[in-house]
Amino acid sequence: MYRTTDVHGDPAVSTGVLVVPLTPAPPGGRTILSWGHPTTGAARECAPSYGFDPFLGIEGLRFLLDRGYAVVATDYVGMGTEGTDSYLVGVTGGNAVLDAARAARGVPEARAGDDLALWGHSQGGQAVLFAAQRAAEYAPELSLAAVAAAAPAADLPGLMSAHLDDISGVTIGSYAFTAYAEVYPEAGLDGILTPAAQGIVPRMNELCLLSNISALHRIGAPLVGDFTTRDPTTTEPWATLFAENSAGATGFDAPLFLAQGLDDELVVPSDTTEFAAHESSLGIDVTYHEIPFADHGTVAYLALPALLRWLDGVASG
Repeated sequence: MYRTTDVHGDPAVSTGVLVVPLTPAPPGGRTILSWGHPTTGAARECAPSYGFDPFLGIEGLRFLLDRGYAVVATDYVGMGTEGTDSYLVGVTGGNAVLDAARAARGVPEARAGDDLALWGHSQGGQAVLFAAQRAAEYAPELSLAAVAAAAPAADLPGLMSAHLDDISGVTIGSYAFTAYAEVYPEAGLDGILTPAAQGIVPRMNELCLLSNISALHRIGAPLVGDFTTRDPTTTEPWATLFAENSAGATGFDAPLFLAQGLDDELVVPSDTTEFAAHESSLGIDVTYHEIPFADHGTVAYLALPALLRWLDGVASG
């Protein structure tokens, strides 16, 4: 458990997991790899560190340990502890990723140094991208060496637009609209969700995604086409909030690896392609890796061979 800061600059608490190799650390300490996990839900028991196997969801963990990294994985704010959920709130997620690395440095046995690599998938992709954008100002004592994201939720207006009228939009929206209404005083659910949706989303927020996907889809199915009262990507304050919580507002001084599955039906491949081009336009050294047969659930795993080769060239444990 460690301290962090939310989007409003207020103190918050997060939990996570720290895993280090048994091999001796180098003289300067181990490079920290901070992992951002994909959507697991909103309730406390959905926090990965709270699960039966807290290591299962850290993509590539064994390979990263073999390379000497100190791997830290945040639960984000509002999961694993009491408090306001932070689902897809970019600054809060990014701060949690960075403060997890700081917390790792505070554990003497970890022998964690100043060098930092970031790796995340989906929601975690958004979190690590915000962490990268904020690292120089928020955590200047850390030296950002590498940033990697698989199918990141980087373009929230694009993500919302693609799923306004399907079950994925209802499921993701049940988490996102609820979190934003709690985090941002100007964002009331009355102004965006139908009465039917407002009646159902509290129940959906009690269910973790992967272990309850069938139940979530069953509960949410009647809301397809009857979820929002208007398009949130063109309705204030939602349009502004989704834009502010999209990655890419500023560049950062580290190479970037982006992976995208071409069979991904959640994060549209063209959105990630456009985001890669945008990041390149900011002067970032971007490596863009497309995987023809990967979907949203498999892309982080299937990207590991290319990711590890790339990491070996730009950072070391």
